[in-house]
Amino acid sequence: MNNTAMILIFVGLFLAGGVISFWKQKQSKGVILVLVFGAVMCLASGLMRL
Repeated sequence: MNNTAMILIFVGLFLAGGVISFWKQKQSKGVILVLVFGAVMCLASGLMRL
């Protein structure tokens, strides 16, 4: 497991936590969708680099 994959997975999980937090705060759907997209892309690229 290289450092880049670890960092991407960590950032993806961090953004996923932000999605959950923003969902509970009833933030706008646009902001949540951008965070979801970023989290999925980070997690996917981190898993692909493994």
